[in-house]
Amino acid sequence: MRAVNFARDVVDATPGDRLALVELARDGSRREWSFGEVAKRSARLAGTLVERGVRPGDTVMTLIGNRPDWVSAMVACFRIGAVVLPCTEQLRARDLALRLEVARPKVVLADERNNAELEAARGGWDGFLVLSTPDESLYAGDPPPAVDLAPDAPCLITFTSGTAGEPKAVLHAQRYLAGQRVQAEHWLGAREGELVWCTAASGWSKSARNVFIAPWLLGAASLLHDERFDPHQRLEILARERVDVLCMAPTEYRVIAKRARLRPVEGLRSLVAAGEALNPEVLRAWEEATGLRIRDGYGQTETGQLTGNLVGDQARPGSMGRPLPGVSLWVADGELVGDPATFPTFFLGYLHEEVAEEVGEAAPTGLWRTGDRVHEDQDGFLFFEGRNDDVIISSGYRIGPFEVESALVAHDAVAEAAVVAAPDEERGAVVRAVVVLADGFVASADLAAALQAHVKSQTAPYKYPRVVDFAAELPRTASGKVRRAALREEN
Repeated sequence: MRAVNFARDVVDATPGDRLALVELARDGSRREWSFGEVAKRSARLAGTLVERGVRPGDTVMTLIGNRPDWVSAMVACFRIGAVVLPCTEQLRARDLALRLEVARPKVVLADERNNAELEAARGGWDGFLVLSTPDESLYAGDPPPAVDLAPDAPCLITFTSGTAGEPKAVLHAQRYLAGQRVQAEHWLGAREGELVWCTAASGWSKSARNVFIAPWLLGAASLLHDERFDPHQRLEILARERVDVLCMAPTEYRVIAKRARLRPVEGLRSLVAAGEALNPEVLRAWEEATGLRIRDGYGQTETGQLTGNLVGDQARPGSMGRPLPGVSLWVADGELVGDPATFPTFFLGYLHEEVAEEVGEAAPTGLWRTGDRVHEDQDGFLFFEGRNDDVIISSGYRIGPFEVESALVAHDAVAEAAVVAAPDEERGAVVRAVVVLADGFVASADLAAALQAHVKSQTAPYKYPRVVDFAAELPRTASGKVRRAALREEN
């Protein structure tokens, strides 16, 4: 196998004076970072990690927003062969405790604004060192040489939601990084010297591949914006920074179309989206205002990007496109399935479960069932219909019912709870909770609000139920399982 190292082969190999990052900080400041600066800064941070005992294969967790510190931490891990677990800042102590227990990081790099939540997560696993940012002393380490890594060496951990248990830790190999070139060239479509803005928060699988990895593979720069979503500000930044390629969640496109005045954006050349289907009226509004058709795509945490309305194709409204070049996918009994040996970014396996033996250049075998219901038109374009399981896709977030139900039943007022998706015009779907109250409690709007606040305190805020209904009992199968399908039919 040919040795690889993203830090050496991409970051160090790019001309040092080429623009790598445009940073828009929370305090309103702006700074440009060259590839030379990113290379030096990440190498010095890598030296600090080595000095703290991090070795190839060790896990480093990050809890940092969309800032250069996060990018430097990722590249530093790539340089020394550490396995990086990026986490979104929306996670709460319970979410973090699960990730700490499963991944068992040696070091956690955290923005100081997240230290209190991180400390509250200490419990089953606390054998980690916390390094807080911002702290310039972290960038004073002696730069170590880039480690030669096999394509199937572990690289990245991302968590995905399940339906019958806690979220699973997805382990990706080094080949995941270089494998992004396929979707970068054929779907994202950035060009050398352009500016790409992928708005996904650090910690999501889309951020791990499209905030900076995919753009850098093509010689493009990345925009980092460390603030909450605001539709008016989003349009202002697009125009001011002359963004060439915009990658947003479908919900962000929807909200901007509904709440802000869309207008032509000089220099904007391409719009892409992934995570859920876009409404025809939203697609039409953006095309009428910008002259650009949003090119939707599809992928999973385990697989990476698999389909897209490809560069050079006329994007088909409502479709998640066609398989990326070389990717073998087909529809079997209404479900999208594929050959993982053809997926350039297929995962190694789930942590603490069996990891695929045939990976990297020895491609995995078998059949991958996505669990997603799709249909295909006569031209091979795929259209998403829904999930086989009970995962809720809201504003592009994938939410497992178990996580929300666990938070709800931790409240004294809740005897039982079931969580399903409810349709929503802006978000595509929202979390709906059906609650059976414990003895002595009475249903009310105030109690519903209290349960919503409780879930926000227990888990990431985006998971809270925006709809809370009360019921005397939950519908069940003969074997006692909750019939979530019956609850969905009530919507």
